Amino acid sequence: MGDNKLLDTTQIVNGIAVLLSFFVGYKYALKKQEIKEQLDKKTDDDTGAAGGSTNVAANEPLFTSFSHNYKMVLLVRNDLKMGKGKIAAQCGHGAVGAYQKAVHRTPSLVRAWENTGCAKVALKVESEAEMMCLKKAAEAKGLNTCLIRDAGRTQIEPNSKTVLAIGPAAVEAIDQVTGHLKLL
Repeated sequence: MGDNKLLDTTQIVNGIAVLLSFFVGYKYALKKQEIKEQLDKKTDDDTGAAGGSTNVAANEPLFTSFSHNYKMVLLVRNDLKMGKGKIAAQCGHGAVGAYQKAVHRTPSLVRAWENTGCAKVALKVESEAEMMCLKKAAEAKGLNTCLIRDAGRTQIEPNSKTVLAIGPAAVEAIDQVTGHLKLL
């Protein structure tokens, strides 16, 4: 590479290809958003005063900002004194359950969460009552929740509420509900 050229031809071509593909993709997404808005408007016109669509995802933007952070929190009951393996299994159930529910309710939020690393944070709560209060608060703010009850085959009583998953959602929205809790 003794050549004193700043850029060779392949670098220039690759740079142009990257820019071109970005702009083509961007224009495609704008067109797709425009078509979606037209369909939504047509659907609203067709339904009239009947109440409109019940699909939560229909009102979400096509692009969710990458400048935001997203996370899921897993609230683990500390009073049950579960072993580490039991906590891991229950958190796994909570994360999968919340994800499956969110895929149907808020798919663009799920994509944004996936694109920003799928952050999951385990927090502790001291009682079932505290967990249920936080569940109500999260649902009042429109956050996705998934409550896990244990089958009771190993360490704890059957039907015990072990983990509450909240999210995925914007960090700010989840912190309004769980910001005061300590890490597990």
